[in-house]
Amino acid sequence: MDVLISEDLDAPAIERLAKKHVVVRDGTLWKNPAALKEKIRQARTIMVRNQTQLNAKLLASARRLIGIGRVGVGLDNIDVEAATRLGIVVIAPLNANATSVAELTLGLMVSLARKIPLADCSTKAGGWDRQGCMGTELDGKTLAVCGLGRVGRLVAVRGRAFGLRLRVFDPYVKADSPVLADLEATLCKTLNEALTPADFVTVHSPLTPETKHLFSSPAFAAMKRGAFFINTSRGGVMDEKALLAALRSGHLAGAALDVRESEPPARSAFEKMDNVILTPHFGAFTREAQARTFEAVSDDLGRLLRGEAVINCVNMANARRRS
Repeated sequence: MDVLISEDLDAPAIERLAKKHVVVRDGTLWKNPAALKEKIRQARTIMVRNQTQLNAKLLASARRLIGIGRVGVGLDNIDVEAATRLGIVVIAPLNANATSVAELTLGLMVSLARKIPLADCSTKAGGWDRQGCMGTELDGKTLAVCGLGRVGRLVAVRGRAFGLRLRVFDPYVKADSPVLADLEATLCKTLNEALTPADFVTVHSPLTPETKHLFSSPAFAAMKRGAFFINTSRGGVMDEKALLAALRSGHLAGAALDVRESEPPARSAFEKMDNVILTPHFGAFTREAQARTFEAVSDDLGRLLRGEAVINCVNMANARRRS
């Protein structure tokens, strides 16, 4: 078996890959750890999204595996360190989704500021409540961008076009970075320094031990009263109970969440709140981003199977083990 697909994935790029290689698909395999362990032992490569958990123990048992293709950018379901030790290439097209996620972030920001979902529901129900849907402008407000990676930079560029003043928190960005100068952004040394004056806070951090619940009660308390919180990164970077408390108390004016701590999430109080926008982790789900992602992963898996160097590697360009 050349390629094992353990989730419900389908795209023209996969069909092209299947014409040249043996591709085995089982969209429910991620739900059955025992079956996954048996199947992956036979695979040279595997293609996953975010539901398949590829931990160190599972990877160690997959003695033929030389590559992992991640359809997306988050790597929290893959033990990259273990894969690297075992000589397994991890492929993830980190730039493919950035534009789509950035555009969604700005869309959510505008929707919160202008109460678009509330106005839509009210009007469709026969109302004409212009006063009750009074919003606020983005122009002249302050946006805190937490994480200035690929998506964060695109959000910052678009935020500037709306007339937002930019503050950045990212421990890996240096004060003399030309990106900051281009954005006319202020780099903050601490998270609280970024949050305190911000009218809008948007998160673009990966989920790591350092960022787990980065946004908890102290962070929400540090935010300006009446501020808006937007998360299109990973649900685990926020403490949902703390966010709910900040919204219920009126300290925060609203929140937009494309990601949750558990996905799909259980029903909660968020669904009943007019000032909360919930979307199903679909930041990358545009036709353009999906096409780019599937093509990049499929093409790289093909290169790897042919013994060639891959392009979208996150750990190494060539496998160090023989399948």
